[in-house]
Amino acid sequence: MSGASDTHNLITMNTSTALYNQLSDRGCRIYASDMRVGISTGVSYFYPDIAVTCDKPHFEDDVFDTLINPQIIIEVLSDSTAGYDRGEKFIRYRQLESLQEYVLISQDQVLVEHYLRQGERWILSEFSTLEDVLPLASIETELPLRQIYRFVEFETDASLETTVGTG
Repeated sequence: MSGASDTHNLITMNTSTALYNQLSDRGCRIYASDMRVGISTGVSYFYPDIAVTCDKPHFEDDVFDTLINPQIIIEVLSDSTAGYDRGEKFIRYRQLESLQEYVLISQDQVLVEHYLRQGERWILSEFSTLEDVLPLASIETELPLRQIYRFVEFETDASLETTVGTG
């Protein structure tokens, strides 16, 4: 998706930078936005916001532009993509044998949805405060939500603040 918002870009950059800083010495690859991920060789292609592999990267062909073995895929949600990212796209991503974790990050509020593969099942955990820390078990690292949302400013509902402030 081209032309993403300021918030989308901040979250993507914050997250990919934090992952890079923690994982680059371990040989992990962090790909942001422009690395295509292929599913079922030639059937489906997606451009996730972030793809991570700590294994040797495998590509669809010798052009090296289609990763086929991400361990983690991260999508930053927008109003126009949230339903698709949670639905059809996640159904397709689950076909990747290498995929162990799928992370959805809201850009409208502090909310991270983390899906962890447990055999044939996917277990959902949600994180919703800046004090929370997102565990990424498959690559043995953690991401503080405060780091993911660094510099992000959320719109507030003035009427709600007034109501809460007068109570």
